Amino acid sequence: MKRLIIAVSVLIFSNSLIAEEIGAVSTVFKLLGANHKIVIEAFDDPDIAGATCYLSRAKKGGISGTLGLAEDPSDASIACRQVGPITLSNKIKSGKMDGKQVFKKNTSILFKKMQVVRFYDKKRHTLVYLTYSDKLIEGSPKNSISAIPVMPWN
Repeated sequence: MKRLIIAVSVLIFSNSLIAEEIGAVSTVFKLLGANHKIVIEAFDDPDIAGATCYLSRAKKGGISGTLGLAEDPSDASIACRQVGPITLSNKIKSGKMDGKQVFKKNTSILFKKMQVVRFYDKKRHTLVYLTYSDKLIEGSPKNSISAIPVMPWN
């Protein structure tokens, strides 16, 4: 039974291991448990060396947040930058990898996720990253985009 619980925990929380926490600021003091905060995380695009995205997102505190049972708000912002030489594969240049998920983080214990997908704007030689929450807020998911221009000779 312990092995089953560990295996399920690893599956649920494993996708959160690919981001590196850069820092956080407390936004609301909680007497019991962790404070509410905004967390800044960085992750590298798994398919494109030299492309890194910085994601800021709200994280609930309190007792439920400390135990990992709280549902984090859907608010997030993304900024992606070139941090080294970028060489695009033919799959990416052709658009065959458009809409590819490059990051996913559970933001509730069950179904809500914060996701980042990548597109390539061939006409403008630009990588475009979209972050969104899969929980609908008033009919539309909250979202944010960032872009990295790639020189056409790369």
